[in-house]
Amino acid sequence: MVILTLNCGSSSVKYQVYDWTNKDVLASGIVERVTLGDSTITHKPTGKSEHQTEHDCPTHTVAIQLILDTLVHSEYGVIKDMSVIKAVGHRMVHGGSKFARSCLINDDFLATFRELSDLAPLHNPANLTGVEAARSVLPNVPHCATMDTAWHQTMPATSYSYALPHEWEEKFMVRRYGFHGTSFLYNAKRAAALLGKDPFKTNLIIAHIGNGSSINAVKDGCSFDTSMGLTPMEGLVMGTRCGDIDPGIIFHLIRKAGLSAADVEKKLNKESGVLGITGRWSDRRDIENAAEKGDPVAILAQEVESYRIKKYIGAYSAALGRVDALVFTAGVGEMGPITRQLATSGLENLGIIIDQEKNAKAKCRNAELEISTPESTVKVFVIPTDEELVMTEDAFALMQGTYDVHTKYTYQFESPAYVNKQRAAGLEKDLAKKPYLAGLIAHPVSKK
Repeated sequence: MVILTLNCGSSSVKYQVYDWTNKDVLASGIVERVTLGDSTITHKPTGKSEHQTEHDCPTHTVAIQLILDTLVHSEYGVIKDMSVIKAVGHRMVHGGSKFARSCLINDDFLATFRELSDLAPLHNPANLTGVEAARSVLPNVPHCATMDTAWHQTMPATSYSYALPHEWEEKFMVRRYGFHGTSFLYNAKRAAALLGKDPFKTNLIIAHIGNGSSINAVKDGCSFDTSMGLTPMEGLVMGTRCGDIDPGIIFHLIRKAGLSAADVEKKLNKESGVLGITGRWSDRRDIENAAEKGDPVAILAQEVESYRIKKYIGAYSAALGRVDALVFTAGVGEMGPITRQLATSGLENLGIIIDQEKNAKAKCRNAELEISTPESTVKVFVIPTDEELVMTEDAFALMQGTYDVHTKYTYQFESPAYVNKQRAAGLEKDLAKKPYLAGLIAHPVSKK
């Protein structure tokens, strides 16, 4: 049985093909510049060479058809025909407070999801376009939605309520929703397995640091608080998003710079964050290279971003009372030792002590690593996230009628014995080049 997962953005479609029977990834890839011209597909079949080709994709429907044609290609394809695809999982960004779990996509679901588009005008319309395109190309299989906001529906009112007129929440749905929930769910379950603890007796701080970044306080295995709010703009400093700011700045700019609300929204979403600080870079690798050469704005960007993470770690440590582990995940979280070092420096009084040598070496997307010292009372893990696996498993369970909310459903990756075959094969190659990684690998312990 094969399950296809799709993550549709406004100008891209990411995909993964998973063989459920053999529990293995067959291929992954991305179509870029959808609707923009000069579109390309990058296809990564397991056990075969990466394939890239140009193909104009004026619509998402064309992009998804291109993906399907690629999957059955005689040379670099991975399935014989479309009949083996039994379900399609879709990543959906903003489910508001309407959805606390993944669900099958039908006309009622789409109608409700459309009503929420104002909450995420940059994301939900693109998600809907992708779903409609996929359903038109694959009309005879179940399509399933996994919402980024669903994980955070366990937050108490003290975490999700803003100090604003209450009628705004009732009339305009203004409250904290949080995002990156699929990643947080995966990391919460894997961290509990590494700790050997019951996931619902585990307290965690999970930092998902990438171009978009957020941090999550997990109390007794459930989301308790998170840094993103009504939109993905609040919280941490990100690639191009500002994170926390004084709301008065918006009105100041409207008055002084003559900017419209749309102008300010674009600036805060697309031209702020580390890009705004440096004026040149949003990719942390570029910033790291420049900082190493002494560029003052690159150094400032690193320090501002990391200091914001540190403040949230401190706040969530206080909110949770007891923290079993701090987890870094996503692109920068997994591959950015400087960000991790700066964000944890000086947190010894909170029981967070990282081994600087291990941290510097911890750059691997194929293994779960531990970078804390033996003296650290809080374990510090670097865990490669796997949102696609959550989507895949949700789609399979929905199709089988066995799915439920994560507090009542056990994922396969919760098992200490779980192995990602694709990453295990990749780790062998990593260890051949970097044998020191073996000493960093976090091994699950017997459940306490």
